[in-house]
Amino acid sequence: MSRAIQIDQVGGPEQMKLVDVQVGEPGPGEIRIRHHACGLNYIDVYQRTGLYPFAMPLMLGMEGAGIVEAVGEGVTHLKVGDRAAYASNPPGAYCELRVMPAKVVCQLPDDISFETGAAMMLKGLTAQYLLKKTLPVEGLQAGDHILFHAAAGGVGLIACQWAKALGYQLIGTAGSDAKCQLALQNGAAHAINYNTEDFEARVKEITGGKGVKVVYDSVGKDTFDKSLNCLRPFGLMASFGNASGPVAPVAPGALGPKGSLYLTRQTLFTHIATRESAQAMADDLFSVVRSGQVKIHIEQRYPLEQVAQAHRDLEARKTTGCTILTL
Repeated sequence: MSRAIQIDQVGGPEQMKLVDVQVGEPGPGEIRIRHHACGLNYIDVYQRTGLYPFAMPLMLGMEGAGIVEAVGEGVTHLKVGDRAAYASNPPGAYCELRVMPAKVVCQLPDDISFETGAAMMLKGLTAQYLLKKTLPVEGLQAGDHILFHAAAGGVGLIACQWAKALGYQLIGTAGSDAKCQLALQNGAAHAINYNTEDFEARVKEITGGKGVKVVYDSVGKDTFDKSLNCLRPFGLMASFGNASGPVAPVAPGALGPKGSLYLTRQTLFTHIATRESAQAMADDLFSVVRSGQVKIHIEQRYPLEQVAQAHRDLEARKTTGCTILTL
């Protein structure tokens, strides 16, 4: 048996219930993992509210770390007793024990803690594919300006550090002066409080009127239109979340007069769809964390049974850095 968080219908944090579930043996291509910690992400909110629809009942959670307890037929990259971490569909990480597909579960290096592993997989792999694989047509070179919204969040603080390591001038936005200071402390070249400043005007000022080559935007509705105006000709608008709500439909014709812009909507699960891609991205993440160039900031910890409060704090933008659920 395992304690797990389940919802029977979409809605607010109150829909999440702590239940006992039976956990069986892994089938072909599966493992059973006993979690030491699991991660909290905004995608969990999208699934809970029904923005991303799933059949009910639904167990939530997309990332975790722990020990492999059993291995199904055909799984060769993991064995019983391995330390492991993952960001993966289907949901179900808010639990003590689960059976799940093995292909995107990666061995966790001994010098990275379970809590760090649980906190960094979804957010760190997201930062990896954005900065390394979601690039403007003209590429990125050292010294280039990039705009990154929600720079004090879990993905944002990793991106601030990683962008600095790559030589980019990251312009971060956040919703308070304290969060802006946090982004600057983690490698952002500039930080803009979008509640007190016009980020479009500040970006133009910082870049001498040229704009940026790429905008990475997980905020959505509230930042989208001005983000397009921050791009230089041939720039890339990379949307990867909807924290403020979904973006309204965009007419392709609008991108031409703004500078022949590119627009993409990215999701991590396309990038980690194969075993090889997931492992290569994880190896890159593990390497930059072990080097010390990127530190994983776990700023909030909640016991599993307090997951509703964790969701409330996340939606109220009271959290910074990474958040984990402890077991």
